[in-house]
Amino acid sequence: MTDPASERRRMADALTDKGVLKSPWLRRAVEAVPRERFLHPGVFLDEGRAWRPVTTAGTDPDEWLRIAYGLDTLTTQLDGHLTADRADGPVTGVPTSSSTDPTTVVGMIEALDLAVGHRVLEIGTGTGYSTALMCHHLGEDDVATVEVDPGVARRADEALEAVGFSTWTVTGDGLLGFPRNAPYDRVIATCAVRRIPYAWIRQTRPGGIVLATVGSWPWGTGLAKVTVDGDGNAHGRIIGESSFMQARAQAVVPVSGDLSARTAYADSERRTEVSPLLLDAWIPAFLAQLAAPGAHLVRAATSDGRPLLYLFDPDRESFAEFTAVGGSWTVRQGGPVALWDRVEEALVAWRTAGSPAVDSVRLTVTRESHVYGIEGHPELRWEHRLG
Repeated sequence: MTDPASERRRMADALTDKGVLKSPWLRRAVEAVPRERFLHPGVFLDEGRAWRPVTTAGTDPDEWLRIAYGLDTLTTQLDGHLTADRADGPVTGVPTSSSTDPTTVVGMIEALDLAVGHRVLEIGTGTGYSTALMCHHLGEDDVATVEVDPGVARRADEALEAVGFSTWTVTGDGLLGFPRNAPYDRVIATCAVRRIPYAWIRQTRPGGIVLATVGSWPWGTGLAKVTVDGDGNAHGRIIGESSFMQARAQAVVPVSGDLSARTAYADSERRTEVSPLLLDAWIPAFLAQLAAPGAHLVRAATSDGRPLLYLFDPDRESFAEFTAVGGSWTVRQGGPVALWDRVEEALVAWRTAGSPAVDSVRLTVTRESHVYGIEGHPELRWEHRLG
């Protein structure tokens, strides 16, 4: 039978070879914490058109360890309720909880610059595996973790207790933080947020760090790392690409229904300066969310299979509809906000500036706003007012 400890060492070696695992203390945690325990009662494996349930009880122990110590994200819940042990066979559904791939987990913990004595707030407990890694170094009393889903929180708490960590596992809305244990030296979110809640800034001591994925699209989101100052503001930058499930309270409801009715009345029509397919790339998608934060890219098809492409902002009752004409694109726009004008202006300015990487984006968070910008390029600046 495969030795779990050897699998943990193998995974640690793989993460080290990738340049992700750097700190000796974190390697010790990776080699000590049994990830397989945090996957109980099972996971769903993506088979393209369906999710195949794999359970601890119904899987060969060696195969279970192989799954647990791969470097993949493992889905643990579908549609907000379905777990692998309750599925009779392959099912369809939308992932709502998972054990994030170890590369991302370890990379984010490394980015926190943790030291013994730090008090940490984690938003989005999930399986509890990342919680356990931090508890291994900091101790259970200095880590608090908040999970919105009661079932997910219960399973994580049981797993944490089973491996010896009686930490603060709280069921509630993580967007509110956990004031009881504040102030914190570090706040880390394992879900995506449209913007960093000011409650997290208030609950972080001056000099403390908040690390969170910002954006509302399934892709094109950025990992923000900001440091809180003595005036209740926070300053930092986007340190890389990142992708997480949206915080439940901010989850986007997909635009559906009669799309032709939504786009019936256009205020303008013109050729685009850049292709909307550019939004398939990560950085342009991130810039689109900065330029038009309420907009979402929607793909559909006509009854005869012809592809359709839109930007919709339901809150502002605005749309942009794209049509391919030969080798170019035409856009029809309607509503109070010319969505594509805003996005296109950002994309053209970005290209003119030399297409800087996502880590060139700076961020300032105050009580009233989020301000994003690229230093040296005043035309690449976006202010999102709160309220």
